[in-house]
Amino acid sequence: MATFLDHFRDGGWGMFPTLIFGLVLLGVAGRYAARPERRFVPLLITLNLLTMAAGALGFVSGVIVTAQYFERHDPPLPSSIPFLGVGESLNNVAFALIFVVVGAMATSLGAWKIAREGAAIRA
Repeated sequence: MATFLDHFRDGGWGMFPTLIFGLVLLGVAGRYAARPERRFVPLLITLNLLTMAAGALGFVSGVIVTAQYFERHDPPLPSSIPFLGVGESLNNVAFALIFVVVGAMATSLGAWKIAREGAAIRA
């Protein structure tokens, strides 16, 4: 069974920016969940996009490396090899999605608090 570190290593260099942006996202989302302020909403949106973009960039660069390796290899490799490279590259997207889902959960908690305060004011 593969461990987290195996998946991180398989994802390649693209895992590092995804990790950095994802951790910043979780920090801001946690802050928003604890004390929601509307001024954090644009930052949360852009951090979600940035985290997903970093994961997508890691995926694309991994597929490029796989394609270049497959193309240069002589004798030709079995046709299943590119799928293994794509599978490893998908670790970047999965990692980004984990951050985005957890961040969205925290953000939803903050949004729920704002909605609850609005309902209490109208009551």
